[in-house]
Amino acid sequence: MRAHGRLIAQCFTALLPLAWCQSAGFDAREATIDSVQHDLFSGLTTCRIIVSSFLTRIEAFNAKVNTIINLNPTALAIADELDERLASGNNTGSLFCIPILLKDNYDTADVVTTGGNLDLEASQPTDDAPAVAALKRAGAVILGKTNLHELALEGLSVSSSGGQTINPYDSSRTPGGSSGGSGAAVASSFSVLATGSDTVNSLRSPASANSLFSVRPTRGLITRTGIVPISYTQDAIGPITRCVRDAAVALTVMTSTGYDAADNTTALVPPTSRNVDYAAELSTGALKGLRLGLLEGFFNRTASNETTPVNDTMASIVSELRSAHANIIPITSSIYNATAISAKMDVQRFEYREEMDTYLQRSSLKGTHPQTLNELYASGKFLVIPSQYEYVNTALISSTSNATYASVQYGIQDLILALDETFIKNNLDAIIYPEQQNLVVKIGSASQSGRNGILAAITGSPVVTVPVGFSDPGAEAPVGVPIGMEILGRKWSEEMLLQIAYQIEGLGRVRRTPVWAMESLETSTYGSGNGSVPVVRPDRGNVDTKAYPLGKL
Repeated sequence: MRAHGRLIAQCFTALLPLAWCQSAGFDAREATIDSVQHDLFSGLTTCRIIVSSFLTRIEAFNAKVNTIINLNPTALAIADELDERLASGNNTGSLFCIPILLKDNYDTADVVTTGGNLDLEASQPTDDAPAVAALKRAGAVILGKTNLHELALEGLSVSSSGGQTINPYDSSRTPGGSSGGSGAAVASSFSVLATGSDTVNSLRSPASANSLFSVRPTRGLITRTGIVPISYTQDAIGPITRCVRDAAVALTVMTSTGYDAADNTTALVPPTSRNVDYAAELSTGALKGLRLGLLEGFFNRTASNETTPVNDTMASIVSELRSAHANIIPITSSIYNATAISAKMDVQRFEYREEMDTYLQRSSLKGTHPQTLNELYASGKFLVIPSQYEYVNTALISSTSNATYASVQYGIQDLILALDETFIKNNLDAIIYPEQQNLVVKIGSASQSGRNGILAAITGSPVVTVPVGFSDPGAEAPVGVPIGMEILGRKWSEEMLLQIAYQIEGLGRVRRTPVWAMESLETSTYGSGNGSVPVVRPDRGNVDTKAYPLGKL
């Protein structure tokens, strides 16, 4: 099969039995960029019907997962405009008529950006974030905004504005986070793809917990301008998708923003990493001969119902990789301990207040909103989980001028050098490990424990997350709880990491659709003009306020 044909075959294959396929119209379930555009460009459907199909699913099923904070009232009007363009032969753009959702910390000029915080409910940017503008230029239809862990500070995906988002595979569990709304939405086929941000784990955790793919790019590859910030050192943004090809196409679009004077990390991008089409060479990689380091320190080997499924799944994928003639090199260095790295080198508390104050005081941010982070937390209109009280209170009185900040940054440079040495000494192509040492935690848990994202966050390294399996099915999880693996590379190695992910995807189908999300729906007919898009409101009342009190710090 020709390379392009194989790309389509792997990403286009429906994950649903034929008996469930809709007899007419467009089927949004497990749809990909290729499947959407195949039906659209073949004249089998219209952009309005495609967008309406996803809106129908959101309207019918959002109550099951509580992923949506708001919908874009112009989504159908945009679809109509794209249909007109298509009729005139102007269907340019790699994301032409692809319905997407944005994590609600991406600035949008047409919809408020709340970060999941009640005190920011009327905060209205006047400019799209550059990444949003790039997605629109590529032809994407922004359906709306997804819930997140409030202000992207943790991984439980609970917020004062959006309530508690629920894992679509197990309603007793969280969806990971902080981009949990995006992850749960994509797993539920509420959009083709979604965006997320990542300060420690926040793209990779929901990808792992929802049987999805994500890309956390090298620091500087995509501008963070227009994203509600936490950390200059650690923040990154990227896509969450159901297949590798969609992740590659979305990354190509998001990286097209190029150099941005408002985010000087974008000046670090070498010429060879600019204007890269990450989908073009996906099929040229091979597992045979690859040298993959396995971080032994990123496992919890204590047997339990929560850890054993992860360890067994990782053992299985490692065995498959070896069978595909990849070389697995155990990395046993004691420096690779996620808890210790986080305790010593996480710089969020030094940078958070300064970054947020700058964001809130921009002249381009209109509407009613606090001017400082201290003002926001003085309002009482917020949700901070108790395990983060110390962190937030410390952040409110800390800054990058703290005496310890410089020493922590020196420690980060030492870790970057140590990671480079690990790659060179072992002649590694990439490093692999479970995204989380245990299954994604239950709703009501103190924190999203056991995650391994800190290494990439601190070093600015790229990571592609891939689904590698599930726990055993049970009463609460009919198809099991998803488990994901991180593939970490050296800086600017996104193209190779995606090729590795593509090869792993080709080893066999792993992703499963949530049972309830298999249901076929007749697409609703929506009117034209303003007000035609349905109004979907989040369930704020589903928060366990004993575990997560509102307005307390």
